[in-house]
Amino acid sequence: MRTRKGVRAGQYLALLGYLVFLGFPFLWLISTAFKPARELAGLHPTWIPRHPTLANFRQAFDEQPLLHAALNSLLAALGAAVIAVLIATPMAYVMARRRTALARAATGWVVVSQAFPFVLVIIPLFLILKNLHLIDSRAGLVMVYVVWALPFALWMLVGHVRAVPTELEEAAAVDGAGRVRTLVSVTAPLLAPGIVATALFAFVSAWNEFFFALVLLKTPQKQTLPVVLTHFIGAEGVADLGPLAAASFLATLPSLVVFAVIQKRITGGMFAGAVKS
Repeated sequence: MRTRKGVRAGQYLALLGYLVFLGFPFLWLISTAFKPARELAGLHPTWIPRHPTLANFRQAFDEQPLLHAALNSLLAALGAAVIAVLIATPMAYVMARRRTALARAATGWVVVSQAFPFVLVIIPLFLILKNLHLIDSRAGLVMVYVVWALPFALWMLVGHVRAVPTELEEAAAVDGAGRVRTLVSVTAPLLAPGIVATALFAFVSAWNEFFFALVLLKTPQKQTLPVVLTHFIGAEGVADLGPLAAASFLATLPSLVVFAVIQKRITGGMFAGAVKS
């Protein structure tokens, strides 16, 4: 009994340490965003600002076009999420239901492709987009985000498709429904948690992505929010910490808000009552 309590206490301590490890950067970012310049330059930093101020936020908006950059990021992220889900859903259905050697090979390739670094694919992607005249365009950036998010989206949705009882599809086939009708009317509604989770992944990945946007977008008016955040760092590498922290804090809010709104739908059970007993 004592051993079990000791193990449980160790698990709670490990979980607490993990939460502190995850939360420390964000909490320090919030603290820095509300500190005046004098406190930021002090030799003894504090967790809670002694004289909280909104001057960093005003300065950030005055120095950089954050709203326009956020709109660019939003359009790119939404476009990538929607297109990735539309492509990945039927592909995942085929890969999950067709247990062939080709389907297994495709699934293995999807997993392996996640190990490819950005640097390995940026040159081929740049050359392809150059031939398509899509360099320095939002459409080209969305295309790259879709390609980058698609392997993981497929991997996520294949597991959700396999969790859908095949009896439902067989019943639909008995009623005369074809493959497309079965996917749209029977399987897709039951995949709602997986589709939402996949769309969230694609959205957050595109919203936070920096490297592709830096390489592919040259016009300042088309740059996304992560790229604009680098403008708070001077030529000598010295960062304007107050405005940078304020802008970075605002840049993290959409991801947190989106997740908070749809988390219940992600974890909610959608199969309850789907199969008649």
